Order: sequence, then C-alpha cells, then structure tokens
Amino acid sequence: MKKIVFCAAFLFSCLIYKSTTAQIHISLGLNIRSQPEWGPVGFDHAEYYYLPDIDVYYDVPHHQFVYLQNNVWVHAAALPPRYANFDLYHSYKAVVNERNPWEHAADMRTRFAGYKGRHDQVVIRDVHIKKYANHWKGDNGHDDHK
Repeated sequence: MKKIVFCAAFLFSCLIYKSTTAQIHISLGLNIRSQPEWGPVGFDHAEYYYLPDIDVYYDVPHHQFVYLQNNVWVHAAALPPRYANFDLYHSYKAVVNERNPWEHAADMRTRFAGYKGRHDQVVIRDVHIKKYANHWKGDNGHDDHK
C-alpha cells in the first residue's frame, strides 16, 4: 500500500512540475505583445531596448523609459522634453536581456557605440507577420507616428 501511495504522489508531483515549468516558459519566454510598434523585428523576448543615439533604455514589460537626469536614473512613461523630436521609429534599438542594464551604462555605451546613427532597423509597425498582429500600440508620449 505504501508503494502505491508513494508512486501516486511521485507521478502527481511530476505532472505538477511539468505544468509549472511550461507556464514559466510561456510567461518568461515570449513577450511579443508587450513590445511597442516602434520596437525592432525579430525578437520573441525583449526585457529592455537600449537606444544608443540618446543613451536611454526602454523597459519593455513595464512600458517605461529609463534615462539619466541630474545623475539619477529616472523611470517614466514618456521621454523627457529634451528628446521631444527624437524619432523612435527610425532609430536603432539594441535588445538587452540583462537585469537593470543602466547599472553598467558605460559598458552599454561602449558595446553599442557602433550603432549610433543607424536608421536601417525594421520595426514591428512596418511588417505584416502574424506573430506581431496584437503588439502593444501605446505611443509613450508621442502624439504622432513618424
């Protein structure tokens, strides 16, 4: 009897583990719908975008920009006024899947320095791929879609 109970408990725990692992994979693996329409094409998962032209990060899951202001990293839904004319659709966005990448900003600046001024990246808005059909359409403080 003990063996039957033990086997049943073991099988049940295996099923629960498998189900939990699948749910974690789904929640952590794909976040296409969280990515803004000005985000780069080709990434099923992106935690942050780094915009080397203005040295700003974008927190994809939280839909917030992270930028340095008065030596403090600020998290905000929109870019600050000094970037009011910055074109998110035609600037380069580097996908960074590291935790709090601004904490090693000097490394990020060096790593992505070669991408400054590039305007050839395809964005989600401009493709008609089924997986991007329901992407996030927030404008992050930009009234127009340049």
